[in-house]
Amino acid sequence: MTLTLHSHPLASFCQKVLIALYENGTPFDKVFVDLGDPAERDRFMKLSPLGLMPVLVDSARGETIAETSIVIDYLDQHFPGPVKLVPDDRDLARAVRAADRFYDLHVQDPMQKIVIDRLRPEGQADPFGVEQARQKLATVYAMIDREMAGRTWAAGDAFSMADCAAAPALFYAEKVQRFDPGQEHLAAYHARLMARPSFARALEEAQPYYHHFPYAKG
Repeated sequence: MTLTLHSHPLASFCQKVLIALYENGTPFDKVFVDLGDPAERDRFMKLSPLGLMPVLVDSARGETIAETSIVIDYLDQHFPGPVKLVPDDRDLARAVRAADRFYDLHVQDPMQKIVIDRLRPEGQADPFGVEQARQKLATVYAMIDREMAGRTWAAGDAFSMADCAAAPALFYAEKVQRFDPGQEHLAAYHARLMARPSFARALEEAQPYYHHFPYAKG
């Protein structure tokens, strides 16, 4: 098989790429990455010196790709399927990429700040940073709720790379900071993402590891 994905099923950015692969039924092999194992970590760092995960290796083309948005762009170009994740129209593609960046930078980042803070050693917590992250999530939740009032998916009527980003970002973000009760459009979008078969599959694969998520019990 030409494609191999080096990833961990619990990681939100890994789920983002899995959604893209599952949407189009793209054949690929999986390599489980356990960064807690020194030997595995050393092997993976040789593949990805910055430690970025996931990494897609295309043995047929001799390509190694990190950065999730670039991976999905690569898949859309070289392994196209029935779901066009990045539109050919440049204006629509720009809207998709803008929404993709929004969810990666403004939902994933503050969510991960909150999660990582709970994992810090005793005495090394960053309550000020966590409060800033929570304020940012409150702001972006309100933005998403307004935007989704007139949309089905993140960048319009069609499922795209932006929704691959939004699904794990919102899934984990909602665990660390609940949506406001009045944010019905955000909640409805979240429900559509949860019901998407590609994301449901990624979540099912993550389930055996979910107890490692520090907000698993709320």
